[in-house]
This record gives sequence, structure tokens and C-alpha cells, in this order.
Amino acid sequence: MHFPDGRREAAEVVLLTYVLNVIEDPAERRETLLRAWELTKSVLVVSARLRWERNQIKGTEYGDGILTQRRTFQHLYAAGELRDYVEEATGVRCVSAAPGIVYAFKDDEARLSYLARQIAPDGAWLASEDTASAIASVVDHLEQRGRMPQLEEMPQPIISLLGHLRPVELKRLAVQAADPVKVERSAERGALDTLQFLALELFHGRGPVTSLPLPIQLDIRAFFPSYTEACQRADRLLFKLRDDAYIRRAMNGSIAGKFTATALYVHRRALHRVPTVLRLYEQCASIAAGRPGEWSVVKLRHQGRGVSWLDYPEFDTDPHPRLAASYAVDLKTLKSSFTSYADSTNRPLLHRKHEFLAEDDPDVPKYRRLTDAEVRAGLYESPHLIGTEEGWNRELVRCERELRGHRLVRRTIST
Repeated sequence: MHFPDGRREAAEVVLLTYVLNVIEDPAERRETLLRAWELTKSVLVVSARLRWERNQIKGTEYGDGILTQRRTFQHLYAAGELRDYVEEATGVRCVSAAPGIVYAFKDDEARLSYLARQIAPDGAWLASEDTASAIASVVDHLEQRGRMPQLEEMPQPIISLLGHLRPVELKRLAVQAADPVKVERSAERGALDTLQFLALELFHGRGPVTSLPLPIQLDIRAFFPSYTEACQRADRLLFKLRDDAYIRRAMNGSIAGKFTATALYVHRRALHRVPTVLRLYEQCASIAAGRPGEWSVVKLRHQGRGVSWLDYPEFDTDPHPRLAASYAVDLKTLKSSFTSYADSTNRPLLHRKHEFLAEDDPDVPKYRRLTDAEVRAGLYESPHLIGTEEGWNRELVRCERELRGHRLVRRTIST
């Protein structure tokens, strides 16, 4: 916050960006946070530096922070500490939007709506100009959501176009036109998304059904006998996160991702295809410490409980993408760590890219053909040698091969 003319006016969104960590006096730090909260109408966004950045700061320990060589102060926060600190000061439940970034909502309904969108983003309504196109939009909603939309969910133009139809008649027309297979699959997905949302909300103290976002209320009404039954099923799902054997079976049976002796690795575009308990696993970590903005593959450990988000910026274009950064959270201790490989000359890299995706991903055939060619060429005979750039390049030379995009060819010998 910066007020050069001394004026302080309330705003819908207030940003407290890297302010708390530079205030030396703990009392002043808290007072600054409270003043920002008083000025907030909708949401307060608080960001601060985290403890894993300590090795980037040159200075000496001072008070509850560091006095830098430039004579500035830095107080560093642990992964969940910033969220806990903001929650304690504001008295509301907060969300870790990303590492070191916390959202505090004035209205709890807004917080719940934000969480619901993270699990199941709101679908867009089709443009409608007449009765036929408005009905098509309702059919699309039915196929995407697995249930009929209620009047409260519909955009006003669609309501106007369909006002002459009775609800029973509209439902009959939509059901007749919809693909029943799509509706059934969406209903199954909607029920699982609802369970995931209710399981996450237990962390904050689950409220009455009327406190939930309207789409969630309607999903519960459509997919479960009662709110109580939905909550009980969500609780059972959450309890399964503690069961090592259950988690390993879920990972081993997943239709997406690479299952190893210690973890499941899944590309971000395939994450929605893993079992719901594993999606919940990743969501719990994101709530505890924030999910980074840039990541390509998530690692879910089944030996212990921890999540790592791995950033391979060139995953789609590089046949063996290099790791740029890793952000990891231990769910038992809530300690986080960040590792950057930006300055490394021997970065870790990926092999067998198709294994991180779902089988029906359109890129899988291309990636699998490359893997098969590399196996035939003998490039995977010594797996312990090929995990980094230097080792992989040596094996390419040994096998007299080189890569041209996602094709493996014989190395051209210069004379």
C-alpha cells in the first residue's frame, strides 16, 4: 500500500504486495495488515517472501528476520505461516493462492466460490439468439454438468428466450436432444468434484448447505440423496488419504500418470483423469502451501505424504524436456522447498513422455514412437546414466544417434 497524498479509500481489492516482510517491528507489521483489511471491500491479497528464499538474501540474523547488506529488513515466512498469520489477524478463513500469496475474502461465499472454481471451473454458456439456440445452450449445460440448469443459473437473455416454456417441457426437450453418454459421464464427474469440494471444506469447518455456492448446492441436490450423505462420503474420501495401501492402489490403477516405486507423476493436463482421492491429495497440498503458477508435472508421493510441482517449460516441444524449477511441500511438516535449475548446466530431464499423460492424449502416439525408437537403439540400457543432460548426451553419442524434433536418427559423422 502506498498513499503519497495521505488518502486512504476503501477498495474492492486491496494488494499488500511484499510489504509485511520488510516491516521490522512485529506490532507495526500486524497494524499494517489490519489497516489494509479495514480498507478491503471484497478481497485482500497478501504476498511475502518465503523461507526457502533465504539463500538468495545476503545478510545477518536480526530480530525475527534478516538485516541485508543494503541495510533493509526481511522477515521470511514458512509455507503455511503466512496464511495462518493473515487468518489470525483478519479472523476469516484464507486461501493460499500460490506460494507466498494469500487471499482473504470479506465474504465467505466469495471464498467458497473461488474454491469451487478451482475444482470445477464454470462453463461458458453458448450464445443464444432465438428459442432453438437457447435450448441448444441448455442442452450443452446438461451435457457438460450432468444435470439440468436451474433458473437462477441461466443468463438473463436465455431466460427471456425460454420464458414461454414450462420447466417440464424445457427438460423434456433438453433430455431428448442431449447425448445420454455425455450426461452420465458428466454426472459422475460432477458427483466426484462435489465430494472433493466438501472434503476440502472440512479443513475450514464445514457449514450448512445454504452456505455453499449455488452450483454446489444444486449438484448435491442432483447427485446425492442428501447433504448429510454427501458429507459422509466426502469424509470417507478424506480419511482414505491416510491409508498408504489405498493410495498406492489408486496410483497403480490410475489411467493417467507414471507410477514408480515412490510416487505417481502426472502431467497437468491429465491430472483431472486420476482417481478423485489423488486429485484431493494434490488439492490439499495446494491449500496448505499454494500451487505455483508455472508447472508441468505434479509428483504425488505414496511413501510419506508430499507433493512436488515440477516445471518443464518445453514439455510439448522438447522430446526430453529439461527441469526449470521444483516446488515441494511436505504435508506432515508443511515445510516447503524451492529449487531452481535456471543456472545449471546439467539439468534433470524427462524420458518416456507418453507415460505422464492419459492414454487418449493426442500427443501420446508421437511420444511413444520416439520412446520405442530409443529403446531399440539401446539408449535406455543404463537408466542411471541418462537422468541428466550430460549423461543423456553421452549415451546419444555412444549409440550414434541424435534427435530431430521427436524423431531419432543416426548421427551424422563430420569428416
